[in-house]
Amino acid sequence: MKLMKVFLGLFLAMLLTSPVFAAGDMNINFDNGVYHIVLKGEKMKKKIKFVSSEDLITNREAHIKGNATLTINAGFFDPKNGKTISYIVTDRMTTADPMFNNSLLANPFFRKNMNKILDRTEFRIMQCGNKFQYDIVSHKANIPFGCFVITSAQGGPLILPELHLEEEGFIVKNAEGEVVRESASVLHKTSRTIIGTKGLDECHIFIITDDNPMDMYEVQKLCLEHKLDRAMAFDGGSSTSMNYKNKIEVISKKGDGAGRMLKSFMLVY
Repeated sequence: MKLMKVFLGLFLAMLLTSPVFAAGDMNINFDNGVYHIVLKGEKMKKKIKFVSSEDLITNREAHIKGNATLTINAGFFDPKNGKTISYIVTDRMTTADPMFNNSLLANPFFRKNMNKILDRTEFRIMQCGNKFQYDIVSHKANIPFGCFVITSAQGGPLILPELHLEEEGFIVKNAEGEVVRESASVLHKTSRTIIGTKGLDECHIFIITDDNPMDMYEVQKLCLEHKLDRAMAFDGGSSTSMNYKNKIEVISKKGDGAGRMLKSFMLVY
């Protein structure tokens, strides 16, 4: 009987950690409340596009409208006026610019920390000659000579190689070193949308669901466990969303995000 229980336990463990879907250069695994998506190869870099919607729409609507294979939520935005707090580049054109968000400019905290907010981390796909490459850098980071940003989405904070909470204005400390302001629940457990890179040709996405919410230090540990080189966060909390074909849908109901009506998305074809 004990031996049978052991075999049953191993069998269930294999089921829980086995690929949910594996199709060529895209693999999706689900384990302990976290979807882990791996996009592999040079060709995949040409199949990713970040887009911004004029009006707030759901991830499902963006997924259907874009006729994508995979859609996840991307940058931050203001749910009150529907305007962006993150830069988005689509087909080499800036399609979402926080400098046009009057509420952002009118907010005393944002105004005081504008340089940090506008320079938050972004995920880039660049074309360099005949090659495409990923990069995770601050928004104002130089573009390598001979390269062009094809598409990008800003979010933050940077998670790897180091966590940038103060540097990007996600936490503010007083003179005594105490946290007096926190954004995006970075110090608290919530659902998350995380993106990272491993080597030159792997893009990794973690959709951390309500079943296993994490603070940003736990997220950093998760990224290290998967040996990622660089990683960053997109919007999270109740903004955390994912659609894969018509087979998987993640809609977060908890957290501090702006809800299920969203501004920007990552589409994978």
